Amino acid sequence: MQLSITSGYTPGCIGRIIQLHAHYYYPLVGFGLPFESQVARELAAFCERYNPAQDGLWLARDAATQEVHGAIAIDGANSLTTGAHLRWFITSDAIRGSGMGRQLLAQALAFCQQKAYPRVHLSTFEGLHAARHLYEKAGFQLMHQALGQQWGTQVNEQIFEYTPAPGVATSAITHTPAH
Repeated sequence: MQLSITSGYTPGCIGRIIQLHAHYYYPLVGFGLPFESQVARELAAFCERYNPAQDGLWLARDAATQEVHGAIAIDGANSLTTGAHLRWFITSDAIRGSGMGRQLLAQALAFCQQKAYPRVHLSTFEGLHAARHLYEKAGFQLMHQALGQQWGTQVNEQIFEYTPAPGVATSAITHTPAH
């Protein structure tokens, strides 16, 4: 499969990103209807108010079929107060481990650096070891964790934060060719 990263909304991407989340998180931790509904509402609202001057959405797509196999977003609406919000970072089973997640994260953080966002944060939960490794390698630090159920099932929720260094490239993440 030949993958490329595209920027911005494309028809069908909202449904596909929701599907990727549902198919990954339900078997893993039992995130069901409350989680899927929350992702659908919040992602749709983000896409409807999407402003390329402050927001970013990157999709890993199969060059032949145009099917979305990964996604990441930067919600910059509150970038000057609570910080830019990294959201909806996911890859399909078909490309997980290929390096495409690292490339998506690099795109998102380069965007934050270009916009000079003072802080980037993300919400996740304990046990996603590969994702945590990517976040920490990129410079994110765990800021808070506590048991919670914001996604419908109790997990140890975590907040990670990244502070871009002015004028310094996100060198902790290397770009590798996609498969």
